[in-house]
Amino acid sequence: MNAVSVIADARRLVVKVGSSLVTDEGRGLDRVALARWATQIASLRALDKEVVLVSSGAIAEGMLRLGWNKRPTDIHSLQAAAAVGQMGLVQAYETCFTEHQLRTAQVLLTHADLADRQRYLNARSALFMLLRLGVVPIINENDTVVTDEIKFGDNDTLGALVANLIDADALVILTDQSGLYSADPRKNPDAEFISHANAGDPLLEGMAGGAGSSIGRGGMLTKVLAARRAAGSGTHTVIASGREPDVLTRLAQGICIGTELRAPIARLPARKQWLADHLQLRGRVTLDAGAVRALTQDGKSLLPIGVTAVSGDFERGDVVACQDASGRELARGLINYSSSESRRILGKPSTQIADILGSMDEAELMHRDNLVIL
Repeated sequence: MNAVSVIADARRLVVKVGSSLVTDEGRGLDRVALARWATQIASLRALDKEVVLVSSGAIAEGMLRLGWNKRPTDIHSLQAAAAVGQMGLVQAYETCFTEHQLRTAQVLLTHADLADRQRYLNARSALFMLLRLGVVPIINENDTVVTDEIKFGDNDTLGALVANLIDADALVILTDQSGLYSADPRKNPDAEFISHANAGDPLLEGMAGGAGSSIGRGGMLTKVLAARRAAGSGTHTVIASGREPDVLTRLAQGICIGTELRAPIARLPARKQWLADHLQLRGRVTLDAGAVRALTQDGKSLLPIGVTAVSGDFERGDVVACQDASGRELARGLINYSSSESRRILGKPSTQIADILGSMDEAELMHRDNLVIL
């Protein structure tokens, strides 16, 4: 068992706090809690740690300001609540951090900002500059403009993507639970607390079933999946209770609190991490056994002769998933041909591409440099 928390040696951190904590279970912004986190983040900054804060709470605060007792389901009401609530959320954080002579910056993101390579790099550069300036970036999903097609889905996922974006050493997910159990402790008295595990262990997903609160969108499963995603960039994750006294400060002192999910793999190169982090894919190609082996074992590019089926509607340069015959995703990458072109050349040797399409831009359907194995 690890005796010292990974947060002790982490230089760059992403801290995510959920709606139930930020809004005191939906009763409005808990300014006392926000002040505590600002104090703890100030102590981390004093230790020369860089901190990015991912905070939920805009929609819940907007609901309170608008007098709504129940979270709406239609997109326009949610957008309105987010727009109204974001004002109070940012104002409250700014006030709390000013007490510690720390400047803050609001950064609102959608999946489209990270799916586009240029916007991804722009966001990465902007966050690095803010950190160099000693500013604490406060990030939320841009719920005012978000739609089902471009949303992250929950701020646990957003926290993991931000961790990957800035090459964070650790992600701390603060929740209203003490961590991960082997089963729901409310239903199973024999449930065991999981203090340490490897992020990405398939057994963890089975332990993390259950929905989130009526205020937030995530449950424990989203946190386990976020840890798996963050591990792709070599980022460790700690899931802990946001109500634990001085939780961030004590973690930084090396005290193990909550569930620590270690990244078992080395950090991916930034370009391949960008590919791996796409939440919405334009399509899928199904591979035969030979192509699966070529990609996953031999480190080869994907040729059209190894493709048995094409699904979706995509253009050249879109990110497309590669799956085996059972439908399990093995890799994803930038496709060199559109979906209509790919259907015409699937199963054919590369030497026939020019005859079939009239020209050949690339011999590979996906080049090895432009794909990542999952």
